[in-house]
Order: sequence, then structure tokens, then C-alpha cells
Amino acid sequence: MPKRFDHARPFLTLGLLVAAWLVIPAVFKVFARASFFELTAPIGVAASYARDLQEFWTLRLHSNSELIEAGRDLARLNASYELSVQQNTEMQGEIARLEGILRLPSYTGYRSEHARVVRRDFSGWWQRLTIRKGKNFDLVVGAPVVFSGGVVGRVSEVFAYTATVDLISSQTVRLAAVVEGDTRPISYQGGLNPTFGSAGGVLEFVPLDIFASANSTTRLVTSGLGGVFPPGLTIGSVIKVEPSLDGLFKSGEVKIDDRLAALTEVTVLIPVSPQ
Repeated sequence: MPKRFDHARPFLTLGLLVAAWLVIPAVFKVFARASFFELTAPIGVAASYARDLQEFWTLRLHSNSELIEAGRDLARLNASYELSVQQNTEMQGEIARLEGILRLPSYTGYRSEHARVVRRDFSGWWQRLTIRKGKNFDLVVGAPVVFSGGVVGRVSEVFAYTATVDLISSQTVRLAAVVEGDTRPISYQGGLNPTFGSAGGVLEFVPLDIFASANSTTRLVTSGLGGVFPPGLTIGSVIKVEPSLDGLFKSGEVKIDDRLAALTEVTVLIPVSPQ
């Protein structure tokens, strides 16, 4: 009998711990979870700085000819960006002029905050990133996160020095989107993504006259509805649409940019005048 009890003791202990966790007030659970993230954050941040230092010394090993060639490429990019900045300034002036003529309210602007990626968490349950900035840079929950290829996701949790970003491929992210060249809103949501496969999402309420296939994809962009994401940001490519069960709309599948799984730096768009 004592031997059987010794064998069952770990299971009884586990059962007692689970039961105790279930009866603990929700406020304590939230506090314990936040405290755990705050205590473990320095470990991830330190590892991120170590990777940056390793990359720096790796670049120091490049030859002078490689550095000169990289400098020339960077000069070309800078010239292109300077032209884009001038064009953007002209467009902003034209928008302000038209808003004054039509008496339209000004569109809420965003402040860009660049952040390094500390950790990636891709699994069947989670599709998220941890970035190296938090309350110390005035990040807010719900702020959109972008990169050069379009939408990354949105900030779901903010801590003292780090923040968690739910990726656009996560099931927790749902937003209104439009097919490029169309104005009718479509419901997008992150899908069930395999750990080592390509990320994707699903579409609902797609108009019947919209078509797409793996050989003829269509770009899906943000609609701007809801006030979270600015309009026109790339979400992914629509690779499949088919009639839904009700016959009134279509449903579809979206392929997300593969670079999403290898990002080292992202940009958080913080509203200048948050509501």
C-alpha cells in the first residue's frame, strides 16, 4: 500500500496544484503572469543584445572591397529614399489642401517606433513575437506593427521593457480587408498554422465576383476600417476562393509573406492622438 501511494503522490500533487490554480482569483493570476514575464524579460533581452554583438563582429571580418561595395549599394538606396521623401512631402501637402477645401477632418497620424525582435514563438497555438521595447517607449496595446512587406500584427501585451506582438497569422487577429482594386470589405482572420509550414489566414464574406487561385493570386490589403491599421498595407496574397455553404459569399485562403518568420526588426505605429 505505501508503495502504491508513493507512485500516486506526483499525480496527487499535480492535481492539488491544478485545483488550487483554478480557485485562485483572476486578479492574482494576471499579476503572477505579468510578474513572470517581467522577471524573465531580462534574459531574452540580454540574449538579443548578445546576438547583435555577434553580428557586429561578424561584419567586422568582411574585407574592405566588400564594405566599399555595400557602401555604394547603401548610397543608391539613400538617393532613392530621398526622392521618396520629397514625393511624400508633396503628397502630404496636397492632402492637406484637399482636406481644407472639402472641410474633411485630418487623418490621425502615427509615430513610428522601431524595435528589435527578441524572440519568436511559432506553434499550432501561438503566432507571436517579443520585441525589445515596451512602456519605456510609450507602446500601447492594440498598436499596429508593420515592416517593409506590410502588416506584421498588433501589440497584444506591453511590459516595462518588452512587448508581445500577435502576428497577422494568429487566430487572435481579425480585421476588415479589401482585395487590391476593390472597395468592398472582407473579413480576414489568422488561420491554423503548422509549426514548420508557411503561415496563412482565412477569408469570409468574399463577393462572388472575386476570383483567385494559386496560379493567379490577388493582393489583400488593409481597408482602414476600425481605425487600427492604416489603409493599403499588404496582408498577403489570396491563393484560393470558393463558394461558401450559404451560397451568398465566398470563403478563401491567404498566404502570408514568408519573411514574417525571419524578422529581426519591426516598426510599431503609435497613434499621435490615441482615442
